[in-house]
Amino acid sequence: MAESTALLPSLEWVRVFEAAARLGSFTAAARELGLTQAAVSQRIRHLEERLGVSLFERQARGVTLSLQGEAWLPHVQQALERLTHSADSLFAAPRTRLSLMASASLIELWIVPRLAELQAALPRRQLVLSTMHRWPDYAQAEADLDIRFGEGDWPERVSHRLFGEVLTPMATPELLAGVDDWRCLPRIAVAGPRLGWREWDQRREPGPGPMPVLRLDSLTQALSAAEAGVGVLLGSLPLCRATLEAGRLQRASPEALPMAEGYWLTRRSDRPAGREVERVLAVLRPGGASAHADAENG
Repeated sequence: MAESTALLPSLEWVRVFEAAARLGSFTAAARELGLTQAAVSQRIRHLEERLGVSLFERQARGVTLSLQGEAWLPHVQQALERLTHSADSLFAAPRTRLSLMASASLIELWIVPRLAELQAALPRRQLVLSTMHRWPDYAQAEADLDIRFGEGDWPERVSHRLFGEVLTPMATPELLAGVDDWRCLPRIAVAGPRLGWREWDQRREPGPGPMPVLRLDSLTQALSAAEAGVGVLLGSLPLCRATLEAGRLQRASPEALPMAEGYWLTRRSDRPAGREVERVLAVLRPGGASAHADAENG
């Protein structure tokens, strides 16, 4: 063991070497590490004496890595990264839970695509997602946060608007290419509190259209049916944007049906907001938290 550690240098010296090599400057390394330039030079000199090699070539205009320094640098960086990772894994404070409830469609179409960004914004939190199947689920659940569809006026809740709902007909390009008028195609309906084909006909069409041939329990189910070419879906522009951009569906009409209701992130009014709420808002709002003004209702 003594022989294997004979050349093992001080970890502080190694950290100084990594910073100086990465930044290409003793001065910049000193600034990053909170040391003086003289202290950086001294630690590098001690390290070189311990290893018996020159890690840097000193020149009038600064320093550059020697061949030995260039060869050692990636090993040093990998070792320091492993040390940091292992320390975080073994000794960091355990993550506390942050529970978020939403509908299955919202989780799949809006939250899951943003999960990596959401986890990065909540580094010390274990995010727990739960599904709201029926409206009473909200009252019975003890989630820290939930996402609701409505006008933001729930009692004993503080509500932050995420985005509004806008509906428009959409179908596969193949289905639309086969007809002169999309309004003759079969319609797919979605159960729930949103507006539907009846309201579309009343506001956007000259007369009543055909009854839907299929009614499904969730937007994700209806979206799958539309992608399978079953018919035309009155889909959510915000939630179906990725599907439209990928070309799996396309808009059947330039017309759209905006709704007064929207999607809101809510929490109990008797609980403090915490910084996590702002971080969740910044990720889940389409343009970030700064692009939208909060509408809070206690």
